[in-house]
Amino acid sequence: MRVILLLLGVLVLMLQYRLWVSEDGYRGLWSLREAAALQQQENAALEERNARLEAEVLDLKEGLEAVEEIARTDLGMVGPDETLYQIAAPDEASGSGASGTP
Repeated sequence: MRVILLLLGVLVLMLQYRLWVSEDGYRGLWSLREAAALQQQENAALEERNARLEAEVLDLKEGLEAVEEIARTDLGMVGPDETLYQIAAPDEASGSGASGTP
């Protein structure tokens, strides 16, 4: 009888070990929950990015203001009644004559 109780005790300990320590036990469950939480955060960020991109695509399809803004900044577009003025930075080498030569 004592041997049977000892074997049952060892069996219970082995099952408890598998439940708490093994990868398909609680430890595995905790890591899966952590991975799922990280994936949900990443999904939320990607959904926000997709919403911004969708709004930009919709704006480009329907409104000309966004197209005009992109053309002005990226391509240097100037409107028909506008004048473009470019101001050049002063040249440091031939500027103020501070080199000391007359």
